[in-house]
Amino acid sequence: MGIAELEGGVRIAYEDRGEGPPVLLVHGHPFDRTMWAPQTAFLAGSGFRVIVPDLRGYGGSPATGPLDGLADFSRDLAALLDRLGVDEPVVLGGLSMGGQIALDFCRLFPERVRGLLLADTSAPAETAAGREWRNAMADRLLREGLAPYADEVLDKMIAPQTITNRPEVAAHVRRMMRSTPPEGAAAALRGRAERPDYTALLPRITVPALVVVGSEDTYTPLADARYLHDRLPDSDLAVIEGAAHLPNLERPGAFDAALEKLLRRTIR
Repeated sequence: MGIAELEGGVRIAYEDRGEGPPVLLVHGHPFDRTMWAPQTAFLAGSGFRVIVPDLRGYGGSPATGPLDGLADFSRDLAALLDRLGVDEPVVLGGLSMGGQIALDFCRLFPERVRGLLLADTSAPAETAAGREWRNAMADRLLREGLAPYADEVLDKMIAPQTITNRPEVAAHVRRMMRSTPPEGAAAALRGRAERPDYTALLPRITVPALVVVGSEDTYTPLADARYLHDRLPDSDLAVIEGAAHLPNLERPGAFDAALEKLLRRTIR
């Protein structure tokens, strides 16, 4: 693990493995970079340089004051790439909140993206009810920590059969959620509540794209994935059967196969 010292006192923990075309993967909430462990190993062993950061306030990256929506995350990612000397466009991937950050990065830094992976995520702005819920949840996490929330949502983050048949995955997901600092999670929830509507951006993203969704995802269901796929000019859609909100951990073989097709399209 490395630590990048960025402007404004921001410190970002990250892994940087492999050699080849760069791939930047952005984790969701309330996780950390280890949610990409299967893909990190797969990509580093397949001729790619894979960079997986902890977003500020998650994992090994401390929270540093209030967030300017998702844009601060996007700027952190751009600054991290600069610090690592990545001056060519990357294949950018994100899951859930990470997918929304990936869209924000495309909004701010389109010239730095050569391919896009959007997994179990959505493009529209938050609804009024959603903003209220996210701010209330932020307050709750600051009061209680992440442990009660983690226990409540485990069987939505991953499918019940994953919990039964792959207990090591369930333990990993629970551990990530329980160890997320409440201050970072709360700040991200408030920032996410105020995110812009990325719908108008989608037709302008002309790089090869892949939309992935777990067939049993109730947070961002198939309809959300189709919404993205229908509006991205050069996209494929992959539905991972038997997975919920974290198909990259639940069914890594199927997820990696779809991702590899995207990567080959970006370097053809």
